[in-house]
Amino acid sequence: MTSYGRSEDEWITLTEAGQEFLVERARLARTTSYTELNTTLVRRTGLPGFDFGREADRAAMGQLLYRVVAANRPQTKLMISALVIYLNGNDAGSGFYALAQQLGELPQRATATAKEEFWIGQVKALYAYYGKAGAKPGR
Repeated sequence: MTSYGRSEDEWITLTEAGQEFLVERARLARTTSYTELNTTLVRRTGLPGFDFGREADRAAMGQLLYRVVAANRPQTKLMISALVIYLNGNDAGSGFYALAQQLGELPQRATATAKEEFWIGQVKALYAYYGKAGAKPGR
């Protein structure tokens, strides 16, 4: 079965590479952009990148980030996708907040201020979690 034109094996590879990269960013106490994540995934996996000029590929990146959060969250209780922001942006994309609402982490009618505070809290908590000596991916 394929999703967004990618096989399940490709999704697994992308999810593992994406989680590894975001954990590295968290350890460095740095965010990343969708563009940098995409470039890194291509380099590390050899798989085709996402074309952000296409709506389907933007949705596919959202699917990937959902999968990365699902893989990482059981251990951390955090949304590691908080580290991914728009190029030259200063907060997470709308998909991040939608997932937070779906997970019950953010009220459905959260204000812009509440969303920003939630995002900042997630980023700080990720930096603290992965800044601990010896923290391993997903642990």
